[in-house]
Amino acid sequence: MTVLITGANRGIGKALLDGYRLRGSEVLGTARAAMETLLPLDVTEPESVTTLAAKLAGRPIDLLVCNAGIYPDKGQSFEDGYPPEMWAKGFATNVTGVFLCIQALLPHLRRAQTPKIAIISSQMASDELAPGGSLIYRASKAAALNLGRNLAVDLKPERIAVGIYHPGSVQSDMGGPGASITPDASAEGLMARFDALSVATTGCFETWDGRAHPF
Repeated sequence: MTVLITGANRGIGKALLDGYRLRGSEVLGTARAAMETLLPLDVTEPESVTTLAAKLAGRPIDLLVCNAGIYPDKGQSFEDGYPPEMWAKGFATNVTGVFLCIQALLPHLRRAQTPKIAIISSQMASDELAPGGSLIYRASKAAALNLGRNLAVDLKPERIAVGIYHPGSVQSDMGGPGASITPDASAEGLMARFDALSVATTGCFETWDGRAHPF
């Protein structure tokens, strides 16, 4: 089994990378800056995405985990915050970057026997749970959720399953030290969710611990 995880240099991505390595899977991780054990990938740069796909030419990918993401607007005020360039950067990473990776790596997924795509979104994507604030992050993660749901429909005839996941409130650079679970705990739960993902459940939006999340 070959797994590719974007944004695998820290937090949830690194925990997933370590978890799959412990399983004995062939796992490839990416980071924006070239690192010794990670492939270089900037999901906001189309050329970077196509370069990665070309480097992996001919290799099947069983599971693509679209984890790379940013939370640019934490603490922004409605009155004088949320500048346009922050919106552009947030959507370029959290939405367009997800699509570009899936688009470029689709030939690799098609070579796998039971290909799967996992999109790391957030409970902050939910329309039903909308307490306000963090408008860029919420909107971009909602768009990633919508993207995943529609891709699930488009890719189902090819038997490529797509799942969207809330990883929990994770103690990471994004979640902060006061978050409720460790990256390892989140990764363990997410790996179980990815194992369970199939064409029959494609389009699901689930929490790291296996609950269906409200849309």
